Amino acid sequence: MNRCFSWLIVVFIFSVSSFAYAQNVEPSRLATIKYGTETEITALIQSLRTEGADYLDDELTALMETTRNQRILSGIFAFFGEREKSGLEDRAIKAIQEREDEANETVLSAVDYLGRVRAGDAVPALMELLDSEERRFMNTAFRALGRASSANTQLADETADFLTDYYNNRNPGDDNRREVIAALGETRSANAVPLLVELASNTDERVPLRVAALEALSRVGDPAGLDAILLCVRTNDPNVRSVAVAALGPFSGEEVDSAILDAFRDSYYRTRMAAAQASRERKFVDAIPYLQFRAERDEVPNVRDEAIRALGEIANDEAIAILENLFTERKNSDRVRLLAAEMLMKNAAGKNLSRVMAELDEAKLRNQTALTNGFLKIIGEAHIDGDTSEIEGLTRRFLQNGNIMEKLYGLDMAANNNLVNLSVEITALLSDRNESLANKARRTAERLGIEI
Repeated sequence: MNRCFSWLIVVFIFSVSSFAYAQNVEPSRLATIKYGTETEITALIQSLRTEGADYLDDELTALMETTRNQRILSGIFAFFGEREKSGLEDRAIKAIQEREDEANETVLSAVDYLGRVRAGDAVPALMELLDSEERRFMNTAFRALGRASSANTQLADETADFLTDYYNNRNPGDDNRREVIAALGETRSANAVPLLVELASNTDERVPLRVAALEALSRVGDPAGLDAILLCVRTNDPNVRSVAVAALGPFSGEEVDSAILDAFRDSYYRTRMAAAQASRERKFVDAIPYLQFRAERDEVPNVRDEAIRALGEIANDEAIAILENLFTERKNSDRVRLLAAEMLMKNAAGKNLSRVMAELDEAKLRNQTALTNGFLKIIGEAHIDGDTSEIEGLTRRFLQNGNIMEKLYGLDMAANNNLVNLSVEITALLSDRNESLANKARRTAERLGIEI
């Protein structure tokens, strides 16, 4: 009887504290948006960023219309821009048009935002800003213009013509030439190709500009730029050569295949990395033996990483078998095993979950902290298609009996796989003494539609 009464008291206290938490947190945040200082609002935005939360977007959008505080405006533009979330375009264009009344940082953040959301309507305002030749804004405006124009083919062509003319006739300055070239690539317009080919092919041109032109040609992906890229693959300059190999990703043909395979033999490690990257982008099956060799034996860890990622992208039976061997061989470095496991889970999470979990338990038993945390992160990010009974059981284990890290990742697993059957385990964490864990439990419950 006493035990039953004690249990009822615990439930009552838990229910009251959970209700109070839910009632107090959101009104507090709304009040911060309405009445808070720039420091308080900036801190709130950082919290929302950390949580991956968007439920206050409407309130933040409304705040943009009533404030000229530079830190608040820049913070909200950045927060929305990082997520490529539209809704602030009019305010951003206004900041450009009325820039004499705005802080420089506000205008720069507005320009960057318009590029990130690819706001076609902002192209005229961005062109006008560049026509004014105000050096303080040019660097950011070039890249934003290229991105914004890419939403529409006609706009992209017009912008490519504008940027080409600017480069050739307007003297953007040495510090901005690379940005103009990058912006040409962002347009994805074939009109950008002639200038880019000229720059990439010119052996007398400065290496940073040739590199930028090659990267831009790859972004555009127009066949008219391929010959210039292949020419640069054979150059003596290792920096130009490695970028040219990476730029082959969007292209096809026997000559391209041969150039990529030959690049795996290059003594300059960045060229081998580029060959792996190009193979990944093209899902180049013929490169699998080369990728296996590099994943197992290359002396440079970054080359091994890129080779494993390429195998994960190709993901046919041969590539998967290689990844399985890399993952299960315990003599391999933690870095190799974790990346191989990540690729296997990316391609068939349901099939590989139990195997990764077994290796997690083994690493935990051996006190291999880095390996344990790495496997835990991979499992925490897993999304299982079909039968979720296995991951549900594992998630329940983490939530009920795990350490803090396991509980945090368990909440991710519940959210990623819609494990609403774990409502009891999730709500039990709302009153945890660890504030981060309690906050994440609340967000997970909200995402899954679990009543708090």
